[in-house]
Amino acid sequence: MQSLWMLAASAMFAAMGACVKLASAHYSVAEIVMYRAATGVVALGAFAHFTRRPLGTPVPWTHFRRGAIGTAALSLWFFSTTVLPLGTATALNYTSSLFLAAFLLGAALRARRPMNWPLAATVALGFAGVLLVLRPSVGSGQWLGAAAGLLSGVLSATAYGYVRDLARRGEPEWRIVFYFSASALLIGFAGSLVTGFSAHTPWGAALLAAIGTLALLAQLAMTRAYARGHAMLTATLQYSAIVFSALLGVAIFADRIPAVGWFGMAIVIGSGALATWLAQRRQRPAAPIQTEEKRR
Repeated sequence: MQSLWMLAASAMFAAMGACVKLASAHYSVAEIVMYRAATGVVALGAFAHFTRRPLGTPVPWTHFRRGAIGTAALSLWFFSTTVLPLGTATALNYTSSLFLAAFLLGAALRARRPMNWPLAATVALGFAGVLLVLRPSVGSGQWLGAAAGLLSGVLSATAYGYVRDLARRGEPEWRIVFYFSASALLIGFAGSLVTGFSAHTPWGAALLAAIGTLALLAQLAMTRAYARGHAMLTATLQYSAIVFSALLGVAIFADRIPAVGWFGMAIVIGSGALATWLAQRRQRPAAPIQTEEKRR
């Protein structure tokens, strides 16, 4: 079943998050963003060259806005993984579907359209799950990381709007990802000029290579799942990244997540999937809600 490619993508996104957490001991967040993006620029640039596909775009400013917001979301998520348990940081980033559903509800209120009460209840339940995730897992010195994780979810939901707009304008998926990677490369480089460039070690370089490779392969697997699989099943399976991340956090970093934290993650997963289905049913034929990487 083609939707199962999303399980592979989610596992690779989780492994990338673990590598980011390990690499943060050697590099700044700006450097990690820069090197991660460089892999996508080189790989997709080579793809465009050898397949004779044009890199030119009629909507450069939309790509730029999407790239800037997406890079901010990516940077905030990377930062949150360095501060919080890996599963907690990933759960906060995957609130993007809840925020997107909240945006839809807000737009309906402003337009004085009937309220979608099942969707509103689902969003409220999802954010209750977020509180359960945060309360046992976030210590007194980790609230900045928690705020960064939630803000990454908000910005990811915003970036999705630009991705959907670009797709409707006929931009191919590979070019959307290429310009996102190019934006992230430039912004990461600018940030690295401020924070400074770290010296490489064999272990650090291997982690950077793994981050870039895993990100690219995960994006390809996710694209294949959405292109060929069942849309709703694929959108639901993307939340398996939270489970994979939590398990990797326990295995590699000895993260301790109490039972209430696992329960909160289950609520975030279930409500996110349900919000995706409800919003998709209301807005057909719109594309399924995705997370940035997605997103990114």
